[in-house]
Amino acid sequence: MSEERINIKDVTPKVKPKYTNVGADNHIYVRNMTGVFQRLRKYMGWFFMVLFLALPLFQWDGHQAILLNIAEQRIHIFALTIFPQDLMLLALLLIVGAFALFFITAYLGRVWCGFMCPQTIWTFIFIWFEEKIEGSANKRLKLNQGPVTTDKVKKKALKHSAWLSVSVITGLAFMAYFVPVFELYTDFFTLQASGNVYFWVLFFAFCTYGNAGWMRSIMCTHMCPYARFQSAMFDTDTLIVGYDFNRGESRGPRSRKADHKAKGLGDCIDCNLCVQVCPAGIDIRDGLQYECINCGACIDACDQTMERMNYPKGLIRYTSENELNNKPHEKSRFKLIGYGVIMTLMTIMFVVSVVSISPVQMDIIRDRNALYRENSDGNIENTYTLKIINKTSFTQKYSLSVTDVPDHEWFGPREIEVLPGELLVQPVSLAIDPFDLKQPVIKINFVITEQGNDHYVFTQQSRFISKL
Repeated sequence: MSEERINIKDVTPKVKPKYTNVGADNHIYVRNMTGVFQRLRKYMGWFFMVLFLALPLFQWDGHQAILLNIAEQRIHIFALTIFPQDLMLLALLLIVGAFALFFITAYLGRVWCGFMCPQTIWTFIFIWFEEKIEGSANKRLKLNQGPVTTDKVKKKALKHSAWLSVSVITGLAFMAYFVPVFELYTDFFTLQASGNVYFWVLFFAFCTYGNAGWMRSIMCTHMCPYARFQSAMFDTDTLIVGYDFNRGESRGPRSRKADHKAKGLGDCIDCNLCVQVCPAGIDIRDGLQYECINCGACIDACDQTMERMNYPKGLIRYTSENELNNKPHEKSRFKLIGYGVIMTLMTIMFVVSVVSISPVQMDIIRDRNALYRENSDGNIENTYTLKIINKTSFTQKYSLSVTDVPDHEWFGPREIEVLPGELLVQPVSLAIDPFDLKQPVIKINFVITEQGNDHYVFTQQSRFISKL
């Protein structure tokens, strides 16, 4: 049996970081950092936070603009009301969202995680409270490692009170998408809400407190499926937060006035600020890691250091693996185009479905006990049950009629009134002279016309049976 040598690639980092912002308690102590990307992240975070809190407060045509009314089985999204019969719209919307995420990830990496993910936004909010109450990262580390004192207990109590307050507000804001918002807040604080409301508000508050206050990056690295399958969407042209190894190595401290090139040093002064500001607790200089959320904190930290040293910025930057290896960077590629095309097609299908959604739905059920009968006048009579749903937010009056039938008698109301979201069950019968029936089974059409709006007509097909 011949022996063949297997070539093994050594992926061990050549330079181990001297500093990590992960304490002995496995807690990540994130240093505060300002810069272009951190300002962008902060503004986007506040925008989505305010949007999340404010959307349930808007009213539209007498009802809450966005309300997922589970009890009444309807979803209000501004002028659109979605019933269980229209849940395909939600499926299309989720598909559009999924392919939009695939497209953005293939092009810009995990920018969703760094700038728009609720886990990231709430984590940075909690870190902000932590910093304002307990101090900088070093002070927080010393406080946690120090003995229990009155000052420590006071700061911890204040911090956790702030966290719990934010968590309860978050739980209430989330429930406001399922329960009318003014009723929710009034009943909750006057202790008049139902047990289900209190359970779900406190449940989401507990999840927010645990995820953003304690678990933080553990959610991103161990529990979020996106962190696991993102590699399937990455390629060598995906924009990532990358460290320019060729420019930065060999790293090491030096004087600002020293000629570091003459000493064989790269541009990295090994200040470790890129590690101290990382919310995931990694060293970006070790290469691409799935824990990285592309928040750009290390870029801002490194750019400030480069500016102080009078070096060009961009030692750490948004780049691609090909650019780091001095290879051509392809912006347009088959995977990216494929995601974009599918996302566009799904978006068109969703828009067409929304535009063509009917404000009234009618189902016709024939009498199955007697397909037809002969009445006292000798006419053939068929009985139908019309199930009519008013899918608008207003009470509607409809006119009922039938087409594609010979002379007939109509037994039942010709005009009906249906409340918003109501399912009206209306039995009607049709009677036709047997001499006018040329076939044993004829196709007929029931027509609903909205009173005052002759331009809208809804038609549903059925059958009239005279012989088996």
